[in-house]
Amino acid sequence: ANFVSEGIFRRSLWLPTVNTVRAMSSPGGPVPPFTTLSISRPANHITHVELHRPEKRNAMNKAFWSEMVDCFNQIAEDPECRVVVFSGAGKLFTAGIDLMNMAGDLLQPKGSDTARISWYLRRIVAKYQETFSVIEKVPLLGLPPLVMYLLSQDAWFQVKEVDIGLAADVGTLQRLPKVIGSRSLVNELALTARKMYSDEAKSSGLVSRVFPDKEALMAGAFEVAGEIAARSPVAVQGTKINLLYSRDHSVAEGLQFMATWNMSMLQTHDLMKSAQAALEKKGPKDVPFSKL
Repeated sequence: ANFVSEGIFRRSLWLPTVNTVRAMSSPGGPVPPFTTLSISRPANHITHVELHRPEKRNAMNKAFWSEMVDCFNQIAEDPECRVVVFSGAGKLFTAGIDLMNMAGDLLQPKGSDTARISWYLRRIVAKYQETFSVIEKVPLLGLPPLVMYLLSQDAWFQVKEVDIGLAADVGTLQRLPKVIGSRSLVNELALTARKMYSDEAKSSGLVSRVFPDKEALMAGAFEVAGEIAARSPVAVQGTKINLLYSRDHSVAEGLQFMATWNMSMLQTHDLMKSAQAALEKKGPKDVPFSKL
């Protein structure tokens, strides 16, 4: 959920893409025109997006909020990309909002009266929300609350906003309750800003796997991403889009949407290719699926 980006997420990884362990080495720095993100293609059909401000603990400055939107919109238009791995350079995934860099927007909002200041702040908050919602809106990448989160044993999460005098406003309070089944636990995390360590994160269902260290984490992430990238892109996209729809709708509505979706998607050649491979005792990696 987006709260991992709002609070502190130590040595963890958000997984929506990538293939083999070859991608473990850092690209070396931000990739122009980006100043906060490093983008690389470590393997076929896989893109690695890395938060790259390690000297600032990957804190989210003004540039980050717009660069994320531009980055993932570009990825959505890349027919070669089927999966994305999103990680952080250095020791931390992110320390959260860069308050020093963004103090002007937050503490000295523009406007001549209460109404105008309020409209200004609303636009700012909506812009920041889009930074994470764009990942959800891109069909290729699917839904933050339902993709896999992987982390290392020393990782921890924190919803930090109440400690700095505000309510989390870019997705935590809306998405976290749908990721963790316990409303009581969500309330505790959001109201106390206490740290949630890796064991608790796994037992609560927030993450799917815990690795002993960052090296093992990255290797495991690229392995899982490779498995995703090997599947039919039609099937993967359809699965993600329908999971997201089902999250926000009733079972009956989800079934109706699924029927409408598959009335066209079942006509894909990928279905016959996959069936033929199964009959020949071949795996998905042996099937040459076309790009979208």
